[in-house]
Amino acid sequence: MNPPVHIELLPLGRTLEAIPGTPLSDLLFAQGVEFPCGGRGRCKGCRVRVLRGELPVTPEDERLLSAAERAAGWRLSCRARADADLTLELAQWEAAILSDDTRVEFAPRDGLGVAVDLGTTTLVAQLLDLRTGNVLAVRTALNAQAQQGADIMSRIEFALTGDGQARLQGLIRDQIGSLIGELMTSAPAGQSLQDVVVVGNTAMHHLFCGVPVAPLAHHPFEPNDDGLKVFTAAELGWAAAGVAQIHFLPCLGGFVGSDILAGIIATGMHEREQPTVLVDLGTNGEIVVGNRDRLLCASTAAGPAFEGARISMGMRAATGAISAVTLRDGRLACQVLGGGEPRGVCGSGLVDAVACGLDLEWVKPSGRLANGASLPLLAPVQLIQWDIRELQLAKGAIAAGIRLLIERWGVRPADLARVYLAGAFGNYISRASARRIGLIDFPSEQVEPAGNTALRGAKRALFGLPEPGAEFAELRRCTEHLSLKDDPQFQEVYVEEMGFPAGA
Repeated sequence: MNPPVHIELLPLGRTLEAIPGTPLSDLLFAQGVEFPCGGRGRCKGCRVRVLRGELPVTPEDERLLSAAERAAGWRLSCRARADADLTLELAQWEAAILSDDTRVEFAPRDGLGVAVDLGTTTLVAQLLDLRTGNVLAVRTALNAQAQQGADIMSRIEFALTGDGQARLQGLIRDQIGSLIGELMTSAPAGQSLQDVVVVGNTAMHHLFCGVPVAPLAHHPFEPNDDGLKVFTAAELGWAAAGVAQIHFLPCLGGFVGSDILAGIIATGMHEREQPTVLVDLGTNGEIVVGNRDRLLCASTAAGPAFEGARISMGMRAATGAISAVTLRDGRLACQVLGGGEPRGVCGSGLVDAVACGLDLEWVKPSGRLANGASLPLLAPVQLIQWDIRELQLAKGAIAAGIRLLIERWGVRPADLARVYLAGAFGNYISRASARRIGLIDFPSEQVEPAGNTALRGAKRALFGLPEPGAEFAELRRCTEHLSLKDDPQFQEVYVEEMGFPAGA
C-alpha cells in the first residue's frame, strides 16, 4: 500500500493526511471550502493556490483561469487529486451558522427531543429537555450535500443523474444521524430521545424523505408528495436515536417548504388578527402574508446574490468577507469579518455597498455605474457592473413577490403589523440599506429581524408531538400557495422593481 500524502492548508495551519489519489474536493469540503457548481468545473469558486508541490493543469483550469492565474499556481480544487504532498493556500471559510436560543412556549412532556433545521447550506440541531424546555446541546455543520452543488437547482440536477438522489439522501441522513449521536453524548443519564422534528425547504424534504425530485425540475414546479413524513430511528439507521420517531414537517406548496411552515409557527402570525409578513431571503426567497383567517404564500427565484454567489468577488458571510459598508465623510467605510485582509463581499455587504453607492450617486437608479467601470470597496475588493445587475435581479424578484402577495391578500403596506425577516441574511442585513435599494420597502420600525424561525418553529412543534397532524393540517388548509411564475402581472411588476429608488 502506498504511503499517505500530506496536504498542508494555509492560512489555516492544518495538515491533512490522505490516500494517494483522493479527490481534493473530498478533503477540502470538510474544511469549509465551497463548491458552488457542485464540483463540475463550471466556476472558479473552489480555487486554491499551490505553494509547494505540483498539481497538473486541467482543461477546466485552462478554460476558466487566466494564464497569469495558472502561472501563479491557482487551480480548481474540484478537478484535482492529492497524488503527492502539497502546500495549498485557501480561503478560511469559517462562517457563523445561525442557531436560536429563544425559549418557546411549551406543554411539558417526558423525555428528550431534537429539533433540526435542514438548510441548503447549513444544518443546526438542538437537543431539548421536553420537561423543562431547556436546550441541552447544539451542533452545527455545513450541509454535506453541498459537495454536489451550492444551490437547490444544482442538487436537483445531480439527483436526476444515475444514483444521484440516493447519494444525496444517504449523505444527509448520515450527517443528521451523526449530529444526533453527538448531541446524545450530552443527554442526562436515564433519559431517552422521544422525537426528532426536521424542517427544510421542499427540495431538502424530498432529498431526505426519498420523494422523487423530478417534479421540482420543470414547470409547474409543484411537488407530488410534500406532506408530513414519519420515520423510525431504525429505518434511518440512527442507533443513537434509540426508539425515537423522526418527523419531517410538511411543506406548504411549490418551493415553500416546512421551514416556512415552522416560521409561521415561530412568529405566531397564524394566530394574529392583524396581518403580518414573513420573508425568508435567500436563493429561493419565500414570502408569507396573512393572519389567523388566511395565509397566502409564494416563492421566487431570487438567485444566489444574497449569499454572495455569482458576484465577481462574492463569498458567504465568513472570515475575510466585507459584511457591512457605511458612509463616513463622503467615503466608504468597510467592515471585514475577522478583522483581517478583505477577500470578498457577502450579501449584507453587497446591499450596503450599493445603498451607499446610490447615496453618493456612484450608482444610478437604473443600476448603471456612473463611472462605467467599478465600485471600489476595500482593495482588492470591488463591485463591477455584473454584480449590480445580479443584485437587481435578486431584489427585484423579492420586492415583486412581496408587492403582489400584499395586493392579492388585500391589505395596504401601512396596515401590516410587522414584517419579519427570517434566516441568517435577514438577521444581519441593514434594514436601512434594504429599504434604500428597494428590497424591503417598509419603514425600519415596521421590520423585525426574526432570526432562525425555522429552528424555533421546529422546537415548538416538538412539544405538540406525538399528535401534531391536526395543527399542521389546519395550517395547510388556510394557506394558499400562489405561483408567481404563472401570475400574469409578475413579469411586469418584476421589471418595475428591478430599478433602485431615486435619492431624496
